[in-house]
This record gives sequence, C-alpha cells and structure tokens, in this order.
Amino acid sequence: MSLLIVGSIALDSIENHHGKVHDVLGGSAVYSSVSASFLYDKVSIIGVVGQDFPKEHVELLDKHGVNTSALHFADGETFRWRGRYNNLNQAITLETHLNVFEKFNPVIPEDLRDSPFILLGNIDPEIQLNVISQMKKPKIIAADTMNYWIIKKLDKLIEMFQHIDILFINDDEIRLLTQEHYIYEAYQKILTYGPKIVVVKKGEHGVMIVKKGFYFFAPGYPLKKVMDTTGAGDCFSGGFMGYLASCKTPNDKILRQAAIIGTITSAFNVEGFSLDSLTELSKEKIDSRFDELKKYTQFE
Repeated sequence: MSLLIVGSIALDSIENHHGKVHDVLGGSAVYSSVSASFLYDKVSIIGVVGQDFPKEHVELLDKHGVNTSALHFADGETFRWRGRYNNLNQAITLETHLNVFEKFNPVIPEDLRDSPFILLGNIDPEIQLNVISQMKKPKIIAADTMNYWIIKKLDKLIEMFQHIDILFINDDEIRLLTQEHYIYEAYQKILTYGPKIVVVKKGEHGVMIVKKGFYFFAPGYPLKKVMDTTGAGDCFSGGFMGYLASCKTPNDKILRQAAIIGTITSAFNVEGFSLDSLTELSKEKIDSRFDELKKYTQFE
C-alpha cells in the first residue's frame, strides 16, 4: 500500500538575506517524500540523478524510511538549480541545468504499479500522463503543476487533469490557467477540467480546498522566523498526501485535517535551508503543532 512520489531530484544553490548554501539536496520528489514519511510509513520515490549525486543524500532518504529502490542513476550530472530570494515569497532563478533530468521518462517497476496513492510533482504533463498510464487502478492520483507548463503545454496539462483526483496549484497559476480574475470563479472553472478536488496553496496565508459543494480554508502556521521557502509547496503536498494515505478514505473531515497537516509540515521546512529542519522532525512535533493550530482557529 505505497504512496508513490514521482518528481525532480536536484542539487540546489540558494541565497537570501539569511545566507547562502551550495549544492544542497532539493527537488519536488525529495521534499514531498521526506515530508510524507512522517505521516505514512510506505513512501516510495522515483526520480533520476547523476553519478555525482552524493551517497549521503540517498542515506538521508533511507533514514526516513523512503523506498529508494526505483531511484535511477544515469550517466551525467544531477539536475541543478540556483536561485536568489530578494524576499522570501518569490524566487529568482539564476541558473537551471537540467542535466540527466532533461531525459527523465520513468518506467515504473512492476512492484510499484499497484500503488494506491500517487503524487506527481510539477514535472512535464507528458511525463505525468506516462506515469498514470503505467499504474494499476490507483485509489487517489494527485498532481502539482507550475506556470511554465500552463504556458508551454496547456493541452497536455488539461488532458492530464482528466485523469487525476487532486490538483495542487497556487492562486497565480489558477488565474493563468482559467483566465479568471475573480478567484472563486477560477476555483469553480478548474473543477470542470477534471480534478475532483483542487488544493490551492497560498504560502504564508495557508491553503484553500475546493470541491463540488465544499470549501475549506486553513491558515498558515504562524512562525517567528522563516529561513528558506524553497520546497515549501512540495512539503505541503507531501504532508497532505502522507496523511491521506494513512487515513485511507478522504472524507471531508480528513481533507480538512490533511490541509492543516500540510501547512504544518511546510512550516517546519521553511525554518531552515534545504531539508535541515525536516531531518529533526517527528510525528509528535507535528501533532503538537496540529493541536496548537486547532486551538488558534477554533471558534464558537
């Protein structure tokens, strides 16, 4: 009963007003899988890295119980991204070197094709469709996307939406996709494209969940200091899907709880560079913040 996560694995170089880091572990599949591992104990990751990928990064994933048996080592160098944050809400890309990720076209191992829960990172929608086509009757398929694919491959993106249950997206992306300025009209329109549930990530302002006849808003967890927002959205989707997988059936109550869990795992992530803050995370710490956030938002 695995949660299968497919996406990018990268070495990131990041600079902001707190400092700089070079070639640290990153990528959508990494952030999502580590985040999910605190909620669900059967997480598998599929991605490609180069021969230069540090052994200690694989060991870190293994330490968190993430199944790396389908991790592919290709000839060449690992995907690299370098970015700068003048403010922590927006990254400025300085360099992108796809390297081995440029030809990423995963073949799902037979023992993972019956995974009931699938999370597709914000990769090329053609690759997302390819992964979906290899799966055997999954229970829930969730996918993320980004502005680049909305602009470059809209037709394939819309086709992919018709095969998924949950879409992770942010306000800018949903407006670009639907061409609707009024955000609630955009929420309704995107449901007509195929996803049953739309999860709108709002960064420090929390998250909105929309499905037919259902709205839920969860605030972000209040933090005194934010170090690095790289991977925050992926940590959210990983925590969200890890919790759903642990609960098996996504009823409305579970969706609300998953949204709060996602904001909490994301909040832990931004308290350090790369995965530094996640490495010391525990289910007990997540539960403690869950209780705090419940207290902050409860009203009568």
